[in-house]
Amino acid sequence: MSLAPSLKWETLNLSEPVLKTINEHFKFKCMTPIQVESIKNFLEKKKDVAAEAVTGSGKTLAFLVPMLELILKRSDPLKKHEVGGLIISPTRELATQTSHVLAEFLKNIEGVTQMLTLGGNPIETDVKAFNKNGANILVATPGRLEDLLTRKIPNFHLHKSLKSLEMLVLDEADKLLELGFEKSINTVLQYLPTQRRTGLFSATQTKQVAMLVKAGLRNPIMVIVKEKHCLNPKSNQIESISTPLALQNYYTICDADKKLAFLVTFLKKNGLNSKYMLFLSTCACVEYFSIILRSLIPEINLFSLHGKMNNKRYRIFELFWKAERGILICTDVMARGVDIPEVNWVIQYDPPSNASSFVHRAGRTARVGKSGSSLVMLMPNEDAYVHFIYSNQKVVLELLPELKVENLDLVVEKVRKRQLKDRTIFDKANKAFVSYIQAYSKHECYLLLRIKDLEFGKLATGFGLLRLPKMPELKNKIISDFTPVDMDFNSIKYQNNEREESRQKKLQNYMETGVWLGHIKHKKGLKQTVAWADAKQKKLERREKRKKKKELRKQMELEGKAKAKKKREQAFSQEDLNDLAKDIALMKKFKNKKISKEQFDLEFGEDL
Repeated sequence: MSLAPSLKWETLNLSEPVLKTINEHFKFKCMTPIQVESIKNFLEKKKDVAAEAVTGSGKTLAFLVPMLELILKRSDPLKKHEVGGLIISPTRELATQTSHVLAEFLKNIEGVTQMLTLGGNPIETDVKAFNKNGANILVATPGRLEDLLTRKIPNFHLHKSLKSLEMLVLDEADKLLELGFEKSINTVLQYLPTQRRTGLFSATQTKQVAMLVKAGLRNPIMVIVKEKHCLNPKSNQIESISTPLALQNYYTICDADKKLAFLVTFLKKNGLNSKYMLFLSTCACVEYFSIILRSLIPEINLFSLHGKMNNKRYRIFELFWKAERGILICTDVMARGVDIPEVNWVIQYDPPSNASSFVHRAGRTARVGKSGSSLVMLMPNEDAYVHFIYSNQKVVLELLPELKVENLDLVVEKVRKRQLKDRTIFDKANKAFVSYIQAYSKHECYLLLRIKDLEFGKLATGFGLLRLPKMPELKNKIISDFTPVDMDFNSIKYQNNEREESRQKKLQNYMETGVWLGHIKHKKGLKQTVAWADAKQKKLERREKRKKKKELRKQMELEGKAKAKKKREQAFSQEDLNDLAKDIALMKKFKNKKISKEQFDLEFGEDL
């Protein structure tokens, strides 16, 4: 559909407190195209909306404003425990951010309340909060919302409160489906009234999103907003692109062993007073690079955040949000929807696991009309990614002006010295390297970014490793471009005295018995950890023994000294196996409380 030009907020018949918040707090004079079309279709045409817009285009206000208007203009005001608005977000960070934006509106609106409910917190806390305070707008992650609706909790009936629902919003719908929440969403939809407005907002459209539109929306208006300024060199036509007009996208080609030194040089020359986001591929990489970057640039204001940090994530996110300068090192948990003020640069240390994530990562800067820059660091074997991301996502990458990398050997030396001081960092370095290789092997663009093209030696140098770890991907590979440190690695100590004392005991036991004790007490019949070299030798010995035994048996059969082995008769008939499967299914139903004890006894007794 054709989009209306940007209009002033005053042109809409909005409630006074809503307009006051937009003008005084957010200071937005005009609406973005996605806001114009979404608000008009929700309020004037009374239609469901499926919206696709580039990241940073103002989608949050595009659904919050009409939701508040629908609630405020009801003929009968909502009661304390009646939910008129429901917003489902894929991540805790995005849900929290949406709740913060909503809170600014509610400061000027009396009688309308909200509640934020997230996975990871005790469900009892949410139940008590809702029963005590109620909520007219619910902001939730899908798993927790499904739990609140389906779990039988005494004196808690959220499904009844949702009968007054005016509007449902599925924010970042493609991410909701990508994270596997389709089942949860379908379950939630069953508890909602059909007479409601529904908004589905996303930065990218997929087949799954299209199916969700059909299932959850009634005759929706499709709103698609693209920035247009990309000239296709083949057709000589202007084409739509997936990133904001004010965003400059750059790339650089850098050898694996020089990437860390390049990053340090780039940050120092570009200025430590700017605000950066650095995306890495795994949680282990975030933990390791956070430590070594602090060592290499002590004066930098550094934050780190990944998906395994649970509740600690909120505090770190808030600290970086408020910071005027610094760098946030993170995984893709921060790639969607999160709006952080004044991010100057987004740096992608590696290409993301899928093409759409590239757009979402880059979109953390240049939001709502502001300018920003994005940089992806590619290795020589990844140069084809530049054309791929244009073909797949219509993102044009420009080559970053050449930057002279300084003190390459000094950077590697500093990183290695840091590991020698504390075995914890030595462990994290190896774990980060292994996790990086494993993540690379699972890349969506595996035909383009092939693990066999990696220069493992240079990559290990870039990680500052002291030695190459033992892992399947390096098995039988001749690696000549890596120089390990010549030393006794058992001499590297933990700075933590308790950990080091425990390691010394295990090391002493290993020297005496050849067995490395694990963290748990080994019971009878439980295998103990064996040195990798010893395990491999025993495996080869067993294989050789089986081979000789097989050859001897064959020779005896040929000479008539032994009869050929008969196939073992099946211990159970197919009918017995079918009956067993039925019994197991019945027991699972009883265990999951899908049938009563009387039903279980009756059906199980009949089978007997």
